[in-house]
Amino acid sequence: MSISRRRFVQGALAAGAVASAPFYINKSYAASKELRIYAWAGYITDEMLADFKAKTGINATFTPYGTNDELMNSLRATDGSGFDIIMPTVDRVPGYVDFGLVQPLDTKRIKWEGCLDSAISGSEVGGVVKGERYFAPSDWGTEAITYNTEKTKLDRNNISYGDLWNPEIGQGVTVRGHSALVGIGLWLEKAGKLPFPLLDSYKNEKAMRANFDVILKVAIEHKGMIAQFWSTENEAQGAFRTNGAIIGQTWDSTAFKLQSEGEPIAYAAPKEGALAWMEGFVIPKNANNVDSVYEFINWYYTPDAGAMFVKSTGYNSTSKGAAELLPEATKKFFTDSYSDADLKNLWWWPIQDPWYVALRNEYQDRYLAA
Repeated sequence: MSISRRRFVQGALAAGAVASAPFYINKSYAASKELRIYAWAGYITDEMLADFKAKTGINATFTPYGTNDELMNSLRATDGSGFDIIMPTVDRVPGYVDFGLVQPLDTKRIKWEGCLDSAISGSEVGGVVKGERYFAPSDWGTEAITYNTEKTKLDRNNISYGDLWNPEIGQGVTVRGHSALVGIGLWLEKAGKLPFPLLDSYKNEKAMRANFDVILKVAIEHKGMIAQFWSTENEAQGAFRTNGAIIGQTWDSTAFKLQSEGEPIAYAAPKEGALAWMEGFVIPKNANNVDSVYEFINWYYTPDAGAMFVKSTGYNSTSKGAAELLPEATKKFFTDSYSDADLKNLWWWPIQDPWYVALRNEYQDRYLAA
């Protein structure tokens, strides 16, 4: 799994200059069509909706969510109804299939030539279940170390998840509960302090519980250093703006947004590996406007649409040619944040089966309540 996804990253960097075929649609066919999008907050902008309508004639509406769990709970509550397209992370897709909430893609209707080849192959783990593809990759990003360059002293080339818990660096830490436990786990694993290899324990509930017991103890010991827990993008940004955070484990988009506002913020991959994820388009079981879904995916797989997405989020689009259309500041953020070694050392989230999500949430709740 790690090899194929590392090749994805390499392909993403190499294919920036490749443009996809022009986007066409029969507007008479699209007349009065609709599309209901359920995606991460901040992912779909008014500019994107207007461009999609101008090029397809389809009226699209956007409803935001803040977490993968919120998305899963919403679909389970409605038995896969209410929306036409969702954007889960690839590691969660098998869970949606297990619960019968999504439908396979008609791959012949998608213009794959507009998507990075490496993203298509890299999403086979999770995105293809029992021989059927449920997932069309849209973007990828990381969760690593965001820090205030004026209020912390860090060795940029030797950053660790353990630096979050170093009192000599400062007392203002912001983390997301469940992923902070994984970051601590990677730190402890590198020091030889976990009973089982962390990645292997995603396949064994008993081993994962044993690892989490060790991780939780260390997490609680350092909890007094936390300025704020976050669970959504806005909360992570707010921790630095107003709530005293000077260092945190956040998504890359947090640092990108704060930097764009002129804040003295940097982003770095720790030596244990930045937590990497991929998101994409999935069709709920009871989608009403499936034709419009394929028009949206094909619209997204154009350089202009992909670039609009990146400018909005700071994440990396899978649309061919999007990178070449980005502002210089956006390109600079990527090159400043990741060395070649960092990109080869990404720690891709493994498949998160329902048993793991339940166990992870149990330990997160114990962490937050301690």
